[in-house]
Amino acid sequence: MMVNKKLQVWLPLIFSVVMVIGMFFGYKMADKSGSKKGFFSSNRRSSLQEAMDLIKMKYVDSVQFDSLEGKAIQEMMTELDPHSVYLPPVDLKEANEDLAGNFEGIGVEFNVFNDTVNVVYVIPGGPSDKSGLQIGDKIIKVNDSLLTGRSFSTDEIKKRIRGERGSQATLLVVRGAQQQTISVTRGTIPVSSIDAAYMIDKTTGYIKLTKFSNNSYREFMAAMEMLQKEGMQSLIYDLRGNGGGFMNEAVEMADEFLDGDKLIVYTQGVNSKKREYRCKRPGLFEKGKLVILVDELSASASEVLAGALQDWCRATIIGRRTFGKGLVQEQYSLSDGSAIRLTVARYYTPLGRSIQRSYEKGKKVYMDELWDRFSSGEMLSADSLKSHNNGKQFTTNCRDTLYDGDGISPNVFVPFDTSHNMQRVLRIMSTTQFNNFVYNYYLQNKQKIDQYKSANEYTSGFNSGDMWSSLLGKTNDSFKLKTAGNSERNLIEQRLKALLARYKWRNSGFYQVLNSDDMAVRKALEITGK
Repeated sequence: MMVNKKLQVWLPLIFSVVMVIGMFFGYKMADKSGSKKGFFSSNRRSSLQEAMDLIKMKYVDSVQFDSLEGKAIQEMMTELDPHSVYLPPVDLKEANEDLAGNFEGIGVEFNVFNDTVNVVYVIPGGPSDKSGLQIGDKIIKVNDSLLTGRSFSTDEIKKRIRGERGSQATLLVVRGAQQQTISVTRGTIPVSSIDAAYMIDKTTGYIKLTKFSNNSYREFMAAMEMLQKEGMQSLIYDLRGNGGGFMNEAVEMADEFLDGDKLIVYTQGVNSKKREYRCKRPGLFEKGKLVILVDELSASASEVLAGALQDWCRATIIGRRTFGKGLVQEQYSLSDGSAIRLTVARYYTPLGRSIQRSYEKGKKVYMDELWDRFSSGEMLSADSLKSHNNGKQFTTNCRDTLYDGDGISPNVFVPFDTSHNMQRVLRIMSTTQFNNFVYNYYLQNKQKIDQYKSANEYTSGFNSGDMWSSLLGKTNDSFKLKTAGNSERNLIEQRLKALLARYKWRNSGFYQVLNSDDMAVRKALEITGK
């Protein structure tokens, strides 16, 4: 009995000694095998790690290792799919801000005319508005940094104007012929992902979404509730040019259009188990006619939303074939402050369609395919879409035949508009000379424009003929506007009128003017009016 008690006392110590001896011999065995990483590691160091260490210890000159590592990672990413990217620390903040739905700054939009920073918009209620900054002010200096004397890039100007919330920006501005100093306390500036939300007629609402940011679903719900109060029974949801963003925001929006517990999208990858995203609650707009507008720049989350609604026969898709990005990225932070956005899965529509285009021929060919679509005539003729419908076939409950592997093909095709020489017109309107003219015209005719109580009233009542005459008189006609045909002139006048509306009613006014003569919108109104 006494022996058993003594054994119970010494047994824990014996186990401890045996464990330590085992760990010691295990470490020695691992050490002989070449591992330097610890007791339980049997993995050998990679060739990349070995090469970096050799360069660090043996190379003849000093080396910027952060830059070298960044380039090595970037080169690795190019061997993957086109959407897996490396984000250096200097680019990461801006990349995150783009989808965060806000940034820290003073709350203005600016443009550079004649090498001078001009304030073209002041966000109502923002820091600059509270400090008295106005449209038309010219910013000469921010704190101790001059913004004159040489040409500054937009990024350089942003870095000087933006800053941490609560910090001070002392601006030297020119207003008219007077200089004055305005102190602005920087704050968090919201960036809406909805460019326009208005009633296009008595029963049809219109929403233009530019990206799926962190706040998009909340903004979408606010817009929907506003339009329903105004009598909306049908909706035109414009996703043209929307390159995507957070997939969960698209899922939340789809839930507002679909009933029951319908599948919206699912994701799956070699290292990612299948994950389904389904409807979870009664939607805000499960009934009522719905049209989704898409084009060749509608991608990713835009395709998730359009694909789900098309598979369930809930919406009519109008426009041109979408970009074809069906890959899911997740962002992972690295120790030096950089990050990688790594593709971890593919997404599939409710019917099981993969939207992703092939990227086997490399990133350059993958990106150049957009131009190839135009040059091949695909954007001009619905017949050309048939050659791309060669993937796996799927049949919907409404007996539509759909295909996978190459974006979302619309139910109703609307060709790219070439009737007005669109390429030349867009090139003209992107010039500094053109935008400078619109800006100055607005400042000189502000009282005339302020007479209109709404963008709708302005759209129907403002005559852009005087603006056209003024443009011809103030340019050197390097664009040969005086010889422009009637259709081309009409398009330029409409764009002038839309850009002018943006100064007063922002993007909502801009799109109300453009949509008044937009082929896809007209087609959508035909469908919602039936």
